[in-house]
Amino acid sequence: QVHLAESGGGFVQPGGSLTLSCTASGIAFSRYTMGWYRQALGKERALVAYITSGDSISYADSVKGRFTISRDNAKNTAYLQMNNLKPEDTAVYYCYAGSVTERTSFFGQGTQVTVSS
Repeated sequence: QVHLAESGGGFVQPGGSLTLSCTASGIAFSRYTMGWYRQALGKERALVAYITSGDSISYADSVKGRFTISRDNAKNTAYLQMNNLKPEDTAVYYCYAGSVTERTSFFGQGTQVTVSS
């Protein structure tokens, strides 16, 4: 059974920082692309960042220079370090795991990030 467990969300003032974690079980973690999506109220879910099994990384333009994605295969965990947070970053953040070779993809339950003064 696959499970993606997110943690680290919360409330922060503009300019603050948060680090999200996603620990996976039930998958061959090192073979999967890991990523983060977010969905703001009334908007569609959108890709924030991803890191492939080969450590190639991509970011949405809106978070470049502020967010950093990383992974620790020994801990089956992916991270999203978020700095200089803005109110427009407020959303539910979802962990994603996908594999083209295994033709599977999964989402976590989501964690709320709220940026407000």
